[in-house]
Amino acid sequence: MKRPIIVIFTTILIDMLGFGIIIPILPVFSKELGAANYEVGLIAMSFPIMNFLFAPFWGSLSDSYGRRPIILVSVMITGMAYLLLSQSTYLWLLLLARVLGGIGSANLSVAQAYIADITTSEERAKYMGLIGAAFGLGFIIGPTAGGYMKSISTPGSVDWVGYLAAGLSMINLVLAYFLLPESVKDKKQPVRFNFKVISGTITELRKPIINELLLISFVFIASFMMMQIAASLFWKEHIGLTEIQMGNMFAFNGIMTVIIQGVLVGRMVPRFGEIRLLSIGSYLTILALSAIPWVTKETFMPYEFIAVALLALANGCIIPSVTSLLTKNSDPKDMGQVLGVNQSFGSVARACGMGVSGFMYGIDFHFPFVAGALLMIIAIWLTRRLSHQSPRT
Repeated sequence: MKRPIIVIFTTILIDMLGFGIIIPILPVFSKELGAANYEVGLIAMSFPIMNFLFAPFWGSLSDSYGRRPIILVSVMITGMAYLLLSQSTYLWLLLLARVLGGIGSANLSVAQAYIADITTSEERAKYMGLIGAAFGLGFIIGPTAGGYMKSISTPGSVDWVGYLAAGLSMINLVLAYFLLPESVKDKKQPVRFNFKVISGTITELRKPIINELLLISFVFIASFMMMQIAASLFWKEHIGLTEIQMGNMFAFNGIMTVIIQGVLVGRMVPRFGEIRLLSIGSYLTILALSAIPWVTKETFMPYEFIAVALLALANGCIIPSVTSLLTKNSDPKDMGQVLGVNQSFGSVARACGMGVSGFMYGIDFHFPFVAGALLMIIAIWLTRRLSHQSPRT
């Protein structure tokens, strides 16, 4: 494996470890600082909102100034955010820490563009799958580490949680500084520093093929997040799982994601092609989401594990394929912006999925899963449209 790809993999892994560390403790810690329920939601939303705003910004800057400096700056900001988290004894400090964390971690599009710069079109989906594997590892290890570090932190604080995440970011920074060469050979002329979120998004949505790919990604991520929020409540309230058992279920999903995206994606793409994988992944998502809310305590094992495994396989089919097709069908000089817009769509999709899921679950616990499955019909329709437009694969 190419050394820069190892560094990029480590960058994403450490980013996701830092994010995963805070997931299980953020709501509890917000309450400890006196947050009302709606304030807990606002603090949680601040991270994806900043991802939405800054992903195209970082991506566009990387087209003009190179991937390496943008990765270094964004990783440094992430480290500063976690240091601030370690000292957060007031609610406004916690909010500021999450805002900075969202800004710094919006560098996924730059990492994806870096991989696209140094790989051939034939091997690109395989290495994009490694990013998914880094996500999975981060979500397996991070929550467990976060719970332990909170237990040894000073009462009323998350100091050791912040120290650990900041330390990981500093390791990331050192590795990137010494081992990551620049990948952009033909840089664009420097652009004015503006947040091209709206204009950049409109520009990309006007492009055939790019349009369909961005919408497919949005639909799948929204459906997945509807499941993720509702599944925790369903497993606890209707199946009777403990918090540890629920954590094991999400760890199982993470393990399957690592295996599928780290090992199987590179073998599936040559055999099926990205577009066919998009279709397969959409049908698998419908099957998995339709199955999850109907299991009982007696049938939970093995049927729920099968459904979660199918969802991980669907994720492995869809996300790397979308990213690979985006890089193949965009102008190399605009690749950072395209992938940045895709990351922004992902951030909005996560926020929408989380919000809609909670509302629907309150009406009937089946609704989020059924709605997510129905939503994926749109992805199937978009994939069929895409197959008729002769995208580069």
